[in-house]
Amino acid sequence: MDEKTQKLELASRLSEKGQRDFAIISKALEGDQSAYTTLLDMYRDSIYFLVLKMVLTNEYAEDLTIEIFGKAFSNLHQYQPTYAFSTWLYRIATNNCIDFIRKQRISTTSIDSAFEDSEGDKFYLQIKEQGLNPEEKAIKKQKIKYLREVVKKLKPHYRQLIELRYFKELSYDEIAQEMELPLGTVKAQLFRARDFLGKLLIHDTDKI
Repeated sequence: MDEKTQKLELASRLSEKGQRDFAIISKALEGDQSAYTTLLDMYRDSIYFLVLKMVLTNEYAEDLTIEIFGKAFSNLHQYQPTYAFSTWLYRIATNNCIDFIRKQRISTTSIDSAFEDSEGDKFYLQIKEQGLNPEEKAIKKQKIKYLREVVKKLKPHYRQLIELRYFKELSYDEIAQEMELPLGTVKAQLFRARDFLGKLLIHDTDKI
C-alpha cells in the first residue's frame, strides 16, 4: 500500500468534518493556493482564541496567530490523518505559545491546563527542551532574511507597519506615535497588514 492510499484509508475513519479538512489539505498540497486560504479562514478565529487563552493579551495573540499558520502551512505535508487536522493544528499552536511564553515570561494560563480541539479531543501542553542548536539558528536566520524580502512586496504603508512592529519591535503605542495615527487605527491596519503578509507567505510555504 503506497503512502497516498494509506492516507486515504486513514482519512476515511475521520468524522465528516475531518474528511472535509483532509480533502482541502490534499488540494493545498497539490498546489491549489486557494485551499490554504480556505484553511486559514476556517480556523483563524479558533486558533486566535486558543492563543489568547494562553497569552492573555490581544496584541500577542494576533501576532502569534499568523506565525502559527505560517508554521502549519510550511509543514502541511507532515500531517497524518490518524487524527483530526484541528488537533494537529492546535498542537502546533500550543507548542508555539509555550516557546513564546518562555521567552517573554508573561503571565499566562497554567501549563497543566487541558485544551479541547473542535473535535472534542482533549490534550495537554508538552514542554519541549529550550534552546536552538547551531543548525536551527542558521535556519531561523535564513527565514528572517526571506521574510524581509517578502515584506518588501507589501504596499509602503503596510510595509512600514510590519517593519516597525516586527523588525524594530515597537509597541502599538510607539507605532502610533511614530506614524502619528490613533492607536485603534494602528491595530486595525496592522491586522490587515499581517493578513496581506500571510497571503504572500502562503505562496512560498516551503520557505517559511
